[in-house]
Amino acid sequence: MAKDILGEAGLHFDELNKLRVLDPEVTQQTTELKEECKDFVDKIGQFQKIVGGLIELVDQLAKEAENEKMKAIGARNLLKSIAKQREAQQQQLQALIAEKKMQLERNELKVSL
Repeated sequence: MAKDILGEAGLHFDELNKLRVLDPEVTQQTTELKEECKDFVDKIGQFQKIVGGLIELVDQLAKEAENEKMKAIGARNLLKSIAKQREAQQQQLQALIAEKKMQLERNELKVSL
């Protein structure tokens, strides 16, 4: 009877017969929720560490990819430069050949006279 009167007043006895303001069931649920929240926070912390590591790895790979891209662009430009040099050299050699042919024709003309 005293428990009922106290229960109506919002007071309860726990398993150790201590007077409590909260119902023992609510206290148990609160404790379980607190433990679940702690586990959740721990898991979020682990997730953040994993994601942080992943972000660092992706950043490193992006830098390496950018370096390789710059190397490829440099190699392509070098090849274009070499091709232009060869073309210029070929034109110089063709001009030299034409000059030598003209010189040969003049020499042949002098010999035939």
